[in-house]
Amino acid sequence: MTRKVVIYGGSGGIGSATARILHARGYDLHLVGRSEDKITAIAAELKASFTIGDVNDSSLFPRVAEDARDALDGLVYAVGTINLRSFQRLTEADFLNDFRVNAIGAALAIQSALPALKKSKAIASVVLFSSVAALQGFAFHGSIGMAKGAVNGLTLSLANELAPRVRVNAIAPSLTRTQLAKDILSNVQMTASIAELHALQRLGTPEDIAAITAFLLSPEADWITGQIIGVDGGRSTLRTKG
Repeated sequence: MTRKVVIYGGSGGIGSATARILHARGYDLHLVGRSEDKITAIAAELKASFTIGDVNDSSLFPRVAEDARDALDGLVYAVGTINLRSFQRLTEADFLNDFRVNAIGAALAIQSALPALKKSKAIASVVLFSSVAALQGFAFHGSIGMAKGAVNGLTLSLANELAPRVRVNAIAPSLTRTQLAKDILSNVQMTASIAELHALQRLGTPEDIAAITAFLLSPEADWITGQIIGVDGGRSTLRTKG
């Protein structure tokens, strides 16, 4: 049976890496992204259908549901922000944007897809993205930590409410080498220092995160739901100094 999955952020680092793994395994994909050039290119590469739009536009979500059609076996919401500022410099607009993109967008994506997910002949799977910053306190992460904490709450609530037909889990990465993190990674010395804070002494790659995402979407994970899974080189649980 061919499984069909919608991937929001399908042209981003983690989203596209996930899409490539799933394509290699024979999944039918529907990709969502805001860059027409990027999303059409990867959709052509993977023979996937697609929808172009921004998650800040509420009309996107019903359009995706209409474009994807029929039953869905999975949904990945690989859209997020990295907004690191001192608490005093954060504005109301910062808080609202981080919350909108990370948490509200995820909720609306699932809400629109729910009828199709419930039509799955298998147990459908939703994968969201939290952050190590919602599991451990870091300076300058006030807005993003709050938004990702909401993703954790959404994951747990929906995992309970939608069981047993739909599984809901979240992945909580540490800093990963994606385009979204390019400003942080542009400083080689800072990048090396951050890598040393991880027990495994390196930053994550999109493929690291995509591998667990693909697993959570698969039948092999059919007894996993309501989990916030750290894929973070040990950052959330292991001390490397002192």
